[in-house]
Amino acid sequence: MIKGSGFSDNMKKSIFTAVSALLILSSCGKPGGAGSVGGELVGAGGSSWAEPAPFGMVLVSRGHIAMGPSDSDSLWGQIASAKGISVDAFWMDDTEITNSEYKQFVYWVRDSIIRERLADPSFGNDETYKITEDRYGDPVKPYLNWKKAIPWKRPDEFAEAALLSVTKVNPITGERGIDPEQLNFKYEWFDHTEAAKRHNRLNPSQRVLNTDIVVDPNEMVMISKDTAFIDENGKPVNLTINRPLSSLFDFVNTKIVNIYPDTTVWVNDFNNAYNEPYMRMYFSHPGYNDYPVVGVTWEQATAFCEWRTMFYKMGIGARGGRDIEPFRLPTEAEWEFAARSGRSENKYPWDSEETQSEKGCFLANFKPGEGNYTKDGNLISSRVGTYAPNVFGLYDMAGNVSEWTSTQYTEAGSKEMSDMNPENRYNAAIEDPYAIKKKVVKGGSWKDVGRFIRGDMREAEFQNQPRSYIGFRCVRTQIGFSKSKK
Repeated sequence: MIKGSGFSDNMKKSIFTAVSALLILSSCGKPGGAGSVGGELVGAGGSSWAEPAPFGMVLVSRGHIAMGPSDSDSLWGQIASAKGISVDAFWMDDTEITNSEYKQFVYWVRDSIIRERLADPSFGNDETYKITEDRYGDPVKPYLNWKKAIPWKRPDEFAEAALLSVTKVNPITGERGIDPEQLNFKYEWFDHTEAAKRHNRLNPSQRVLNTDIVVDPNEMVMISKDTAFIDENGKPVNLTINRPLSSLFDFVNTKIVNIYPDTTVWVNDFNNAYNEPYMRMYFSHPGYNDYPVVGVTWEQATAFCEWRTMFYKMGIGARGGRDIEPFRLPTEAEWEFAARSGRSENKYPWDSEETQSEKGCFLANFKPGEGNYTKDGNLISSRVGTYAPNVFGLYDMAGNVSEWTSTQYTEAGSKEMSDMNPENRYNAAIEDPYAIKKKVVKGGSWKDVGRFIRGDMREAEFQNQPRSYIGFRCVRTQIGFSKSKK
């Protein structure tokens, strides 16, 4: 007996036996675990997982297609450039992003500004609009409290000052409305592609696999990244900086984008045309809510995708938010594959080279004849989903509005891309020549003749150029497959 312990030798043996048994039991995992009984290899995860279908999106199954036009046409200056490519499965919006959906983005940015100012001592001085500590009372990085309602109907004088601060009075009409210049969205993204490149490894010995090459441990690797801030006048400033590689944070980029659509495109795109009603009402009037948003640049469309990802993660919680791929613009290859219904023989979303059905009904919103925009039943863009979908369940993949892709425009097109998930992505720096700041636009629009709404045709537009005939839709890469789905 140990002096002063109060335990006999038999008691100590019993305790040792119990602990040993506990350790043995704890080391024997359930079937399917890392330490399964029997020592069979069953995998660390014993169950399959199927990704829930995102709201408003349809699944485009993986497949192969001959990308690009296969027929040369000297009249249109078209050179055959078809290339066999394969794309993995992805989710895609079944329609173009509508005015109503884009307004949700606009209002979210507006409301975030208001909440910031309601918490600001110079405005509302209501600290409940910001969360500064966790549920245990420990301090956290302050963030907005979206559960706290904005007092729209009965604001006090401080809240009213915050509400009015995001508006301005039209000097001509005297009407007060939202101030578009204040609607700036700031976001960050980690450039996984650049971080993964071997010559950008933090450890110099990993930059070259050839063991015959002597690696300079003091080699200075320069990287390029985007940064942004608001100047003293409240204007967003975006810069591209070059700096020596020092940590993974060098691959974190920051962007500030003014997200309000340019409604003047209806006038600027068409000289000597009375399009003023569209300029005044197309985005703001509820009668156009279900029409595709236009007047958005590639930069604004990209910002929308970033916001949509963040907004979705906020809605499902942090834990679930880690299990999704981000919303993004489709690659040119993804868009074309989806538009042509995954069939190389299809030039259009439908199984025909005609733009009318056997009954004489038009299959898309486009310009059927010279100066004749209305023959198909529309003058400008139409409500999304007006025409029948393709086999994937996608609407308006031909005509209505052209759509932004993520792909950098080059004359070579698919020839310089991989044949697996082809993409040519280039994040143009501020100082880059304007000529290389073009992105691929697909699908043709309400202003184009039938030939240009084909899925195998491609156009280009500068990334900061809004148009009255260009919109967009989002995609999301599918995560794996369940055992029951292929």
